[in-house]
Amino acid sequence: MSARKPLRVVDASEPRAYRLEEQIGFALRKANQRHVAIFASRIGEMTPPQFAALAKLHEVGETSQNQLGSQIAMDAATVKGVIDRLKARGLVAVDSHKDDRRRIVVSLTEEGRQTVEKLLPLAEEITAETLAPLNSRDAAALLRLLAKLA
Repeated sequence: MSARKPLRVVDASEPRAYRLEEQIGFALRKANQRHVAIFASRIGEMTPPQFAALAKLHEVGETSQNQLGSQIAMDAATVKGVIDRLKARGLVAVDSHKDDRRRIVVSLTEEGRQTVEKLLPLAEEITAETLAPLNSRDAAALLRLLAKLA
């Protein structure tokens, strides 16, 4: 594992050269790449957005496609594509809302429920592996700070 340089907080008034490695976006992208690689090595049969949709449906039950998108931080077009792929695999069912036919309702199928219940323990292991370079206090602080940025 390569040595990591600490991210240096830069005073905006300090004249200095722009260094990509010191930018939050770059650091977040590298951390995300690490996490996605770990995810793919453990759960290769679906993408993180597909898993997020299944996990949230498992948590909240049937919900509208738009609400699901909001809950998993996806715009309407992206969540529609994710749901279409999960539906094609038989993991979710899509129907019109009983009172508002324009509203699309999504729910887990029995196969979807079984799949997500099998994957949830793996997802917890993926989180632990992603956060492994940090002690528990630093991991909790990171998650707390990221929530403030979201």
